[in-house]
Amino acid sequence: MEILLILLWSFSLISIFTTTKAIDTISATQSIRDGGQTIVSAGGSFELGFFTTNSNTYLGIWFKNISDGTVIWVANRDSPLTNSSGLLQFDNRGGLILLNQENLTIWSANTSRALQNPVAQLLDSGNFVLRDETDVDPENYLWESFHYPDKTFMPGMKVGRLSRGVDVRLSSWKSADDPSEGDFTFELDPSGLQMVIEKNSVFTARSGPWNGIGQSGLPFIKQNPIFSFSFVISENGSYYTFELVNQSVFTRVFLSDSGVLERYAWIDRTQLWQHISSAPADNCDTYDLCGAHGSCDISNTPVCSCLNKFVPKLKNNWNAADWTGGCVRSTPLDCEKGDGFTKYSNVKLPDMLNYSINSSLTMKECEVVCLKNCSCMAYASSDIKTGSGCYFWFGDLIDIKQFNKDGGQDLYIRLASSELDVSARRRKRVGIIAGSVSFLLILFFYLKPFCISLFIRNRKKKQRKILQEIWKKNLELPSFDYAIDNHEKDLELPHFEFSIVARATNYFSFNNMLGEGGFGPVHKGTLKDGQEIAVKRLSKESRQGLHEFKNEVNSVAKLQHRNLVKLLGYCVQLDEKMLIYEYMPNKSLDFYIFDENRSKLLDWNMRFRIINGISRGLLYLHQDSRLRIIHRDLKLSNILLDNEMNPKISDFGMARIFQGNETAANTKRVVGTYGYMSPEYAIDGIMSVKSDVFSFGVLVLEIISGKRNRGFIHSDHQLNLLGHAWKLFKEGKQLELIDELVAETWNLTEVLRTIHVGLLCVQRDPEDRPNMSSVVLMLSSEGALPEPKEPGFFTERKLLEGESSTSKQESCSINELTITLMDGR
Repeated sequence: MEILLILLWSFSLISIFTTTKAIDTISATQSIRDGGQTIVSAGGSFELGFFTTNSNTYLGIWFKNISDGTVIWVANRDSPLTNSSGLLQFDNRGGLILLNQENLTIWSANTSRALQNPVAQLLDSGNFVLRDETDVDPENYLWESFHYPDKTFMPGMKVGRLSRGVDVRLSSWKSADDPSEGDFTFELDPSGLQMVIEKNSVFTARSGPWNGIGQSGLPFIKQNPIFSFSFVISENGSYYTFELVNQSVFTRVFLSDSGVLERYAWIDRTQLWQHISSAPADNCDTYDLCGAHGSCDISNTPVCSCLNKFVPKLKNNWNAADWTGGCVRSTPLDCEKGDGFTKYSNVKLPDMLNYSINSSLTMKECEVVCLKNCSCMAYASSDIKTGSGCYFWFGDLIDIKQFNKDGGQDLYIRLASSELDVSARRRKRVGIIAGSVSFLLILFFYLKPFCISLFIRNRKKKQRKILQEIWKKNLELPSFDYAIDNHEKDLELPHFEFSIVARATNYFSFNNMLGEGGFGPVHKGTLKDGQEIAVKRLSKESRQGLHEFKNEVNSVAKLQHRNLVKLLGYCVQLDEKMLIYEYMPNKSLDFYIFDENRSKLLDWNMRFRIINGISRGLLYLHQDSRLRIIHRDLKLSNILLDNEMNPKISDFGMARIFQGNETAANTKRVVGTYGYMSPEYAIDGIMSVKSDVFSFGVLVLEIISGKRNRGFIHSDHQLNLLGHAWKLFKEGKQLELIDELVAETWNLTEVLRTIHVGLLCVQRDPEDRPNMSSVVLMLSSEGALPEPKEPGFFTERKLLEGESSTSKQESCSINELTITLMDGR
């Protein structure tokens, strides 16, 4: 294939302009085809060419007939041409490359596959695209500038997470005449429901979640005769976009070098850009200005105040205009006695730090659902256009802004029943009494024969309720059988009275909650002697039932190893089942590894020490303990860290105990987490110590790379993290796998060896994988290692050959919560 020249710029041919004037261009909707510089002209609104500013030259796109060439996109923004020539051409795969005078590539537009007949085209939207002329679909763009914007958001562009793993975000220029990447970005936040502005990866402002017609933090952006906007949320991605209503009106949005999203429209009469709006608009748009449970109102002085029935946490700081400490409740919640909700109108909804969404509930049902969950702190409509669906918030409510009657939406915040409005409670009580009396009169009139039996049944129910209330208030109870069941052997583990556990956790208050998984909540507690504990409380809705509870007690009771979480005791009383563990102050490993800021706390030495600790803990389970135990759910969220950042394996609810010389087994009940399960276990239910070895290998590669295996995305291939690591290993590029945050602290020999060991652990055939004793030895020695073979599940698994969608049981993990689904084998 001939190399196609799109645009040639040379000092000897064309003089250099010092403004954004075109030196040579490809006009909108024109394309250059393979074989020469034949140009098809069709007019257009934009030009592509070179422009010069501050003695640096860039390839860019700008408006053709208006605004004195306002630039909307720069290709080589961080690699300017500093001499007198540059060349834009196709490479041998059909991708675009920009070469400098030394014939070095300083910018490229690469595609996922080679193009037979590449065509580069500047569309009338300002989108510069690359496609293959042999494609049946002329809009099958294999690369487009709209996926790689700089500071400018153009009509038709989509900012967010698109299909095929494309993340689109805006990034500011360093200054008005320096297009290199600045400090600020505009992008979709991790929840996928709101847009945020960040400075060096720290939130500075956010839009609030989408509510069906807009975003509660941007009330001034409404449907108008200039542009229409939408927020698309689907399985294939989430993104924000806008379109022109009148194609003759030019409007653009750009992220300024000071972190403000500015919208302008071009006015022909004045030949100037007219400012329309800015976000953030005022000081109350500053992210988390008033702290937790604070509200910002720009019309007040000072702007920050506590929500109703909340008081400043640090009053002296608050009086000194330092509101970052936020507010706390004046009266603690009491879920057992019953809470209620108070309505806040016209507010920007809180940040989506810890939330859930249900799109099918009515608002009344939302209240009931939230009230039943003691961890639910607030709810609001998720779609005010249809009136159905709701958002639920758990934990602190952050970044609330108060608007006037034209902005924001309704938010319902949980309060203790004693804090609710007296008149509202009185009206509610009168309504309940009146309704109850009417109902009883009707019932008595029509169902008189059954009234006596109904009375007796209600009386018994009331007695049971009184007994439960006594139990909840920790008063004396009649003796109960606290054993797990009468046929269990005595456990070498102390039983804790419910009253002791309740007092230690401040009666399971929300402030003591450490987290919540599929099994139920975990609360921090402090015993009378000062010992800190973590209480895993099995919820009634938990998918971990009595069998898993007994399994965890039996599995962990006799285990003693520095890299295993120590089980201190258990509690069984009535329908309560609890496990009492030693308290791990530094949370779980995924809390650090997958967070861009917290991962900086784990340098290479610490990560290597954590990997070694996990390997020794797993070796103990497989070989050195009195029982051979297969964990079956080894993942980063089940690795806890003590106060010295030592790793401890936790959560043995899915563990399997092997007897005697037993080394493998088959099960119809596959449990675990996708992305960590070995192929033979996930597909055929065959479990062995090698199943855990596979999970350990995944865990090692995630710790090294800082990326998740499941959901891993790379622009050059469709492989997951395992496949990506194996590909880099075969190409001798293992160092590209390493988290760049630890690049300055790594030990090259340790890093390469650990990657090698990780790949050995994830080999497809379990016979090829080393056992944990070999893994521990390989990590601590310097001997030669065998060559790893192809990993198992090294691409995102859709459906295996010969497997129907209903022929296997599935076990999957959502937000790291393990769920098991049963099907016939």
